[in-house]
Parts: sequence; C-alpha cells; structure tokens
Amino acid sequence: MPEYEVTETRLRCVLPFEAAPEEVRLLRRAAVRQLGRWGVPAAAEETELLVTELATNVLKHVGEGATATLILEWCGEVLRLEVHDKSRAAPRLKSAECEEECGRGLHLLAALAVDWGTVLTAAGKAVWCEIPSGAGRACRRIERAVDVLERYQTVGGAALGLSGRGRETGLEESAVELIADLLHWTAARGNDPDDILDRAQMHYEAEVEAA
Repeated sequence: MPEYEVTETRLRCVLPFEAAPEEVRLLRRAAVRQLGRWGVPAAAEETELLVTELATNVLKHVGEGATATLILEWCGEVLRLEVHDKSRAAPRLKSAECEEECGRGLHLLAALAVDWGTVLTAAGKAVWCEIPSGAGRACRRIERAVDVLERYQTVGGAALGLSGRGRETGLEESAVELIADLLHWTAARGNDPDDILDRAQMHYEAEVEAA
C-alpha cells in the first residue's frame, strides 16, 4: 500500500515496485491516478512519460526484478519525481545519435523537466526530476521554448545578440523552421505530420483550459 505524508502544502506518495515491464505499466497508471487525487491532472502526460523512463532505466541498468521506489511529491507549483534503486552507478547524458537507443531516455528527461539530477543515497542512488504543475506551467513552457529556439539559432547559424523586435522576429522565424524540421522528422518515420500537429494543438488547448 502507498504511504502518504502531508505537511502544509506538501503532499508525498511512496510507491515501491519491482523492475519488470508489467510493473512499469502499473506504476505509470498509479502515478497518474495519484495526480488525479491531488487535483493536478494537467501534468499527467509528462508524468506518464517520465515515470516510464525512470522505471525503465532501473529495468535496463540495474536488472529485471530489482526492487525500487517511486516517490511523487507535490509542493505548490512543482511536481517532483524520484526513483530510488540499490545501484550506485549514476546515469550519464550522452549525445544521442539517430540510431542510438541508449541515452534517449535521459534526453527526454532533460527536455520535459525543468530540472533533474542524481544523488547517491545510503542504499544506492535516486534519479529525480521536477516538472511544473498548475499555475506557472505556461510560463515555464515559454521559458523552455525560448531556450530551445536560441540554441536552434546557434545550430542553424542565425544571427544572435539582437534585441527588441529584431530578436522577436528571429525567434519567430526559428520557431517556423524548427516546426518544419520536426515535421520532416515525423514524416521520415512514417507518421502523419498533420496528426502530430493536431495532437500538439489538443495538448496546448487542454493545458490552456486547465490553467
């Protein structure tokens, strides 16, 4: 049974699990149900992805059947996820090439979370991440988008250091180019670009409505 701890505005849920494919699916569902109980369903999609990656990391790198624990902690506008296991080997973020499977989970973690890291514990280690929930979510998404677009400008060789309207125009142009690149990437993998755009629009509208 989950253990709960409530102190003022901080809520905490502890979910022990074993590293196995079926357990990962059950853990993902349990985490989303818990968010519903806390009243923060807007973060459900990111939580599903992150719980899957964190738990699968234990399965791949610690071993099937290994015991681990997922901790969900909601404090104000931030949802924190931690997965504790008995290995002291810390994951490393590597350059993810097109055909590379290893390391993609950490790149997804870095993309979705506003912050993440690894800490050693008395029993092993904990990999943690934080995502915004509720008010402030849109602001953090905008901050993340600006950061991505500025990096994209650097990769594309666009001029940096502009200010005011020139900077805004540059970011808008980079946004269009980035979306076009993502649609090419989607089509190259046999997916329908229109379907991806529709899903993104639905995701955006759901978050705006929830806010």
